[in-house]
Amino acid sequence: MRRPSVSLLLAIGLVAAFFSVASAAPVVTMIDVQGNEEVVSQHILGVVQTEIGEPLNQDVLKKDIEAIYGLGFFSYVDAKIDPYNGGASVTYVVTENPVVEKVEFVGNTVYSEEDLMKQVFTTPGTVFNRVFFRHDLQRIRDKFQEDGYVMMRIEDVQVEGGIVKVYILEPRIGEIVIQGNRKTKTYVVRRVIDVKEGDLFNSIRLRHSLNKIRALGYFEDVSVGFEPSEDGSGDMDLILTVKEQKTGRVSFSISHGSSSGWGGGVSYGDSNLAGRGVNLDVGFEAGDYEGYWASLSDNYMDDKTYAWKIGAYSREYEDRSYWDNSIATDLELFEYDEKRTGGYIGAGKKFKGDDKLSWFVTLDWHDSEVEFKSGSRDQFDLATANGGTSGTTFSVEGKVSRNNLDPYLSYRKGDIETIAVEHAMELLGGDWTFTKYWFEGKAFLPIKDVEDLVDINVKKDNPVYIAARIKAGSSSGTIPWMERYEMGGSTTLRGYESGQFKGEEMLLGNFELHVPIEEAFSFVLFYDIGNTEMSFSDMIDDYGFGVRVNTPLGNLRLDYANGDDDSQFHFGFGEIF
Repeated sequence: MRRPSVSLLLAIGLVAAFFSVASAAPVVTMIDVQGNEEVVSQHILGVVQTEIGEPLNQDVLKKDIEAIYGLGFFSYVDAKIDPYNGGASVTYVVTENPVVEKVEFVGNTVYSEEDLMKQVFTTPGTVFNRVFFRHDLQRIRDKFQEDGYVMMRIEDVQVEGGIVKVYILEPRIGEIVIQGNRKTKTYVVRRVIDVKEGDLFNSIRLRHSLNKIRALGYFEDVSVGFEPSEDGSGDMDLILTVKEQKTGRVSFSISHGSSSGWGGGVSYGDSNLAGRGVNLDVGFEAGDYEGYWASLSDNYMDDKTYAWKIGAYSREYEDRSYWDNSIATDLELFEYDEKRTGGYIGAGKKFKGDDKLSWFVTLDWHDSEVEFKSGSRDQFDLATANGGTSGTTFSVEGKVSRNNLDPYLSYRKGDIETIAVEHAMELLGGDWTFTKYWFEGKAFLPIKDVEDLVDINVKKDNPVYIAARIKAGSSSGTIPWMERYEMGGSTTLRGYESGQFKGEEMLLGNFELHVPIEEAFSFVLFYDIGNTEMSFSDMIDDYGFGVRVNTPLGNLRLDYANGDDDSQFHFGFGEIF
């Protein structure tokens, strides 16, 4: 804007001299506008304070010029003072901005020109308004920032004739520096980072990457800093600083049933063996369910990197109960002991073109042996007639999963679906040929605004949510007793003993309501229902409550469940699904 010049001040002085008034300014006798073609004079004069019949005031004239310029339609504003009709005429001289012909964007790659124009209210055929366009630019900035492009900036706006050019700078990621890791290999951290060097800087993807690094469990703290790239390109270098923590942990588990008594075990795990992101898990359980196991695995996968696992185990179950749920849930037919020893190896990765889809194949060899203990021997012989009571199983299991969980949240939201087929064959020592196939779907739904209904401390990153799992399975061929679907225990029907129900089919539903009480403590209500056949009749169910405690050893889980004839208490780490 051009400020009032000497000519304006001189004009005011000359008018005052013309009237030879030493103590009073001339009276305004006319107000007019000159130079406007598109903007009507009434709109311009609507913002001025100078009035006809009032003394001419230099300070008021300055404010009038600033107010007219503030309308945004003009590139030049001044005032001309002339004697008129015994007083002074005030003529506001303006130069209008050009009429807009087109708005162009330079440097934009995230959004097309069509997308950006949806944020612009300035339209062709109207006089360019600097104030209105400033709001247009802010809406463009808001769109970028809402989608995570927080470092985007508008470098310049040029109005040439009727063409309005907006120059946009979209910073990219320069060098990614990872520091502070002594044990953990740098590639283990780098492979979970969603952003790469040369990508557009996006705070949402960066926050997701930081959450994934924290979720590894290898670090006590993860922070990020930014530095401009040395090449002057406007790109930003990322400085990721991690502080490592111990990843080797000893875990304890305990369970109790009114009929099965106490059981428990000890295990040792290291989630970052040798700093390579490999999981080591060895341990044992004692009680009616005795077992030993050892495994190595790497769960990370993408479309180029394979996840893998290898392990061996030996499990012995004493005094297992078999209940005939087709007659009544309170009818125990017999008790038996079961022993299983085996090993497995598997690998899988994500499909190219869709990182939500993945596959995994597992080879499994194991020997099984079942021994009658008490109850009805006839019922035991009948139940185990197919395949006998001992033998070797060699099977190939293939899974295809779709993981639709929201990757940008610290809590679970979304769904996961898995289709699996296990085929056992008389190969490499296998004694049976059969096929099992099943589907599993899991969903996690946060409940909004629940804090308005109950007095709890709910945070955005720790909401109340519903978790649900549906699993259905069937089979073909001769399924030996030891290979049938099992129901009952801490991961299926929590109100019943482990493996209390067996069948060649299965249908299971688990439903949980998670209510956070404090940051590291949640209360859970749950309901389980299922059957060892694909039928909704004679369904077996239980209900109960539990707590979840976030500890340095992991997410501690305690569940108490009531079945029809028994109650079970379960203690462990992690969720059941």
